[in-house]
Amino acid sequence: MVEWTAAERRHVEAVWSKIDIDVCGPLALQRCLIVYPWTQRYFGSFGDLSTDAAIVGNPKVAAHGVVALTGLRTALDHMDEIKSTYAALSVLHSEKLHVDPDNFRLLCECLTIVVAGKMGKKLSPEMQAAWQKYLCAVVSALGRQYH
Repeated sequence: MVEWTAAERRHVEAVWSKIDIDVCGPLALQRCLIVYPWTQRYFGSFGDLSTDAAIVGNPKVAAHGVVALTGLRTALDHMDEIKSTYAALSVLHSEKLHVDPDNFRLLCECLTIVVAGKMGKKLSPEMQAAWQKYLCAVVSALGRQYH
């Protein structure tokens, strides 16, 4: 279980309050697929991902980015039980989809870059530290089935 201070909880909530899931979700997934092209192998049914422009213009990529961030947002309401919150998703990604668990970390890194770009100097070092802790907890929970 992750221990959260009151300040960390406030910082994570503050970051989420600045995130537009419909904008940041697609941007984070697009960045992940472009910067880490091997992650594209899990999205064969999404159509053309052959170029950066194709990825950015792909509505299935955008929609899945929203789904991913909506799922990530779920942890905010369950910060004291993140592992159990993501147990079913961990099983799905491990046993059915066979997703490399490191891809969760890569997507979260891309999301942090998107969020930092949107927030600029409003993302204080303390906020970023709490945000990173939050993302690490979710990534750990999603990868739990693999261990």
